[in-house]
Amino acid sequence: MTAAAVPPPNPDARARAADRLAGLATPAGALGRLGDLGVWVAATQGEVPPRPLDDVRLVIFAGDHGVAQHGVSAYPPAITPAMVRTFVLGKAGVSALATAHGVHVRVLDISVDDDLEGVPADVQAHKVRRGSGAIHVEDALTEAETAQALAAGRAVAREEIEAGAQLLLSGDMGIGNTTPASAMVAAGLGLPAAEVTGRGTGVDDAALQHKTAVVQQALDRAGDRLADPVQTLQAVGSADLAATVGYLLEAAESGVPVLLDGLMSVACALTADRIAPGAAAWFAAGHRSTEPAQSLALDKLGLSPVLDLGLRLGEGSGAVAAVPVLRSAVALLRDVALLADLMPPE
Repeated sequence: MTAAAVPPPNPDARARAADRLAGLATPAGALGRLGDLGVWVAATQGEVPPRPLDDVRLVIFAGDHGVAQHGVSAYPPAITPAMVRTFVLGKAGVSALATAHGVHVRVLDISVDDDLEGVPADVQAHKVRRGSGAIHVEDALTEAETAQALAAGRAVAREEIEAGAQLLLSGDMGIGNTTPASAMVAAGLGLPAAEVTGRGTGVDDAALQHKTAVVQQALDRAGDRLADPVQTLQAVGSADLAATVGYLLEAAESGVPVLLDGLMSVACALTADRIAPGAAAWFAAGHRSTEPAQSLALDKLGLSPVLDLGLRLGEGSGAVAAVPVLRSAVALLRDVALLADLMPPE
């Protein structure tokens, strides 16, 4: 199942932004990636110079994964609901970064295996189910749940865009989530588990070997269904990851740029681009994580990470940490004088 191709960011604005970059009172190429990022933002906005990125919004999609009960993570599933509560309190790692950089944070329980009593009702407004299936022995979701999760992500993106978002970020929280995300990348790239599976939260060598076998078992079980990106989500994904895919699709189709985070975010971006070819042109990579599948997917999408800090926290933290770099890129393209304005006429 695929959707219509997504038109790219405004090519005329991209060309005008590139011309402006070339005309700045800086040596040719001196701004490096900052110049490229400024041109990209201008193209996504259709404006030259680009507007400042004043309204940046992160949505963290939280969910549990049945596979986490099968020795693939260094941490117990009980961490997931505890972290959702921590996000609500504004005390997580990404919360600190978001406060420092003026990023609005929203956390959603898509498939946490907990009632989350006492958590604000809006956090659970889009809940699909409690936990997703253990993908090496069963499908993650039913067909109806997959559609529901995709629709939930789309609805959330629309809400954030209507609230004024100029740049969206995607974040994740869910013990065991690197396992389905690795399977999604393997499916999208046609690779075996051994090439995509990493240590996640830091498993040892024996657990990594077991995790790799679990991912391969999931891929083998799904078989030919992996040729279809929506079937991939149903068979080896999860509700929270499917919701993230919907979020990314809606953003790209609405012409709103997205700054991606780590493996989960990029696995979902790869899947979104499989569903709606061209969506990836609306995405930038916030950082390179330590997971091999993320780098492989970024290469396929043609995205070069803004930061490479060895981060593996998740939560959207790498994307939030990269926001000041994008704002710097916009400021340079907006506010640096043009060389032609400084040179006296001959």
